[in-house]
Amino acid sequence: MSTVRELLVELTGTAEYADRIGDDADLAASGIDSGDLVRLVLLVEQRLGVEITAEDMEGLRTIGDYERFVAERTVAGASGGA
Repeated sequence: MSTVRELLVELTGTAEYADRIGDDADLAASGIDSGDLVRLVLLVEQRLGVEITAEDMEGLRTIGDYERFVAERTVAGASGGA
């Protein structure tokens, strides 16, 4: 299970949600409310050490979006931003 899915399990309190949603399914359309989406952003920032701006949030709609975002920021941070 991906780290983002693990965070969704923590937010929703159930693994079933994270297991049934596809990587490209819109999280808001699949039943996550706006408060949980904000909490997901905060958890990603805290646990994975990436900063997510309001502008970044506009493009983070799916699990796949979050995973790509984190991977890009992690690689950029490890290479000094280059």
